[in-house]
Amino acid sequence: MIQPKVVALGGGHGLAATLSALRRITSELTAIVTVADNGGSSGRLRKEFHSLPPGDLRMALAALCADDEWGRSWAEILQYRFSSEGELDGHALGNLLLTALWDRESDPVKGLERVGALLKVVGRVLPMALEPLDIEGVFKTWQGTHLIRGQKEVAVGKGVLEDLRLIPDNPTPTAQGLRAITEADFITLGPGSWFSSVLPHLLVERQLKTLAGSPAKRVIILNLDASPNVTGNELAGSSPADHLRILRKFAPDLKCDVALLDSSIAARSDLLVELEGLAQGMGGGVFVADLASHPGSNHHDKEKLFLTLSHIFQAEMLR
Repeated sequence: MIQPKVVALGGGHGLAATLSALRRITSELTAIVTVADNGGSSGRLRKEFHSLPPGDLRMALAALCADDEWGRSWAEILQYRFSSEGELDGHALGNLLLTALWDRESDPVKGLERVGALLKVVGRVLPMALEPLDIEGVFKTWQGTHLIRGQKEVAVGKGVLEDLRLIPDNPTPTAQGLRAITEADFITLGPGSWFSSVLPHLLVERQLKTLAGSPAKRVIILNLDASPNVTGNELAGSSPADHLRILRKFAPDLKCDVALLDSSIAARSDLLVELEGLAQGMGGGVFVADLASHPGSNHHDKEKLFLTLSHIFQAEMLR
């Protein structure tokens, strides 16, 4: 089978899980990672060095490390986190390594390529933009409208999302990322924090335009939590239909060929019917599979995700 060219969009642990599955399907893999993290080690390094926040990029690199003793050992080192009573407390070694490379040379992509070569990664990892970003959200609650700024703050914002924007509002994506999207056979979006890791990819004007024009099949990997609760944190607790609705709000021309849904959620016929209607309106349909790591879990099982995405890709390529 010819290896498909795949671009995975996202950030954090959700993207890392997707990459762990995709790397077993193809080596023609490009991860494009959000760069708005303002918390923890990443936030501290970003503030001190005015650099990209390295944390989500580090996790993506570790997820794609070579599957041998060399790659696995270096991935463990990259993820090692200091614990002390001094200034190094909480810093991940990989964050320090990436920041050092970026501080030495101005091109962040070259720094990522050097770490990727060290880990012998499958595919490549790129930042969503060439500059650190902030996220600003407007949430509506019974108390009124609230403006919240910062990725970690938006991620726990309460209420209904009225608006979301990036600062600066017209960031520069990488030429390599835009080219990968143009040449891709498949593009995955999600799972993960919908407001802070998924939606930001649709707020980069040039990237969204390229996504809309790409001939690739688009697979949206929906989150596993499906108990309606629109006043909860982010879209945790919202239905899968809410996830698609918010995508359509910010990217009305975005096509969805496959909306990937966990079977435990599909067991609720009312949710499934609603989701199928929305997916059809985006030009595609719903694919149901057992994806959770265990019953009731909000985390995708990497093996199940690998098998499911393999099936979807094969079926789509035979059409």
